[in-house]
Amino acid sequence: MALKMMLVDDEPGLLRFLCELMLPAGYEVALFSDSQEAAARVDREKFDAVFVDAQMPHLDGFQLTRRIRASRSNSRVPVVMLTAWDDAETMRKAFKEGITFFLGKPITPKKLQGLLKALHGPALRERRRYARLPLRTAVSCKSARKDFQSKSLNISASGMLLERAGGIAPPEAVELGFSLPDTARTLVPHARAVRTDPAERLAVTFTEVTPDDQAHIQEYVTKVVKA
Repeated sequence: MALKMMLVDDEPGLLRFLCELMLPAGYEVALFSDSQEAAARVDREKFDAVFVDAQMPHLDGFQLTRRIRASRSNSRVPVVMLTAWDDAETMRKAFKEGITFFLGKPITPKKLQGLLKALHGPALRERRRYARLPLRTAVSCKSARKDFQSKSLNISASGMLLERAGGIAPPEAVELGFSLPDTARTLVPHARAVRTDPAERLAVTFTEVTPDDQAHIQEYVTKVVKA
């Protein structure tokens, strides 16, 4: 699966230039010349990395990064700032807002290729952390108030979606017990309820996982999500 990049810059020519370099390299690219539109999109769509211009009308790159870090789906994605500024104060401000990398203007194919090489690992780890893979397995659930049985609908490296909430509501803590395909052992991560929906499904995020359990979950996810 191709890594999905968001590119945000108010210069259409630069967006086209970046796109022309990224598409042949196998990346999926979403272009935005309006930073407000980009901010709305990060609240409802998942990206593997985001490129933001430092200076833009409406929301500048620092403000947009703040929105990205506050979003539910993209809070941990690598963010690259495109800027002609290279002073220490700008860099301190950018890192404080959550910028991961800098790409200095003027941008050249060589600069971009080097940045993409550095970016690939963090972006892929984020893809694997977030990717939810179908998984139908019985799940025992134990909270401070009750025990109940449910079944999983999907799993990621960071959590699960269960088909039955059993009366659990966010942010309640719950201990899970389940097995993965081709794994005889029972995994017992601790989790926290983060969301329920009208169908009474329960989304949980893992809060405490043993190294062995984490390795089994990561192995299951990595089999499907590859570079």
